[in-house]
Amino acid sequence: EETLLNALRNRLGLTGVKEGCGTGDCGACSVTLDGRLVCSCLVLGAEANGRDITTVEGLAEGGQLHPLQENFIEHAALQCGICTPGFVMAATAFVEKHRGQKVSRHDIRRGLAGNLCRCTNYRNIIEAVVAAACNGSAP
Repeated sequence: EETLLNALRNRLGLTGVKEGCGTGDCGACSVTLDGRLVCSCLVLGAEANGRDITTVEGLAEGGQLHPLQENFIEHAALQCGICTPGFVMAATAFVEKHRGQKVSRHDIRRGLAGNLCRCTNYRNIIEAVVAAACNGSAP
């Protein structure tokens, strides 16, 4: 009966996964499960057994932050930090899905639509993703 969110946080100590709403509406608990973005509050921990799970902690490699993590810092695309890991995971999934394609700010907004931020504007978040997805500029 334990959610993937609770298993990640409480059993594995992966506290980058945040609980915002517990109902899959805010995206704060977003992770990738077998390469697909999911809200970990809606997945039972048992369903994830033996599957490939990536959390925000798993994006960094060899002590180097993932480019999207760096862009979020560089563009001040965070404030309290509750939504940030979910936005980073959604942005990573978006960038991977659209690698090599021309994307617009509108496309990016649609790609991040399942994530909510309650304390900052979305402009800096969009700009951080633009920097990663479009080499700094998007229509």
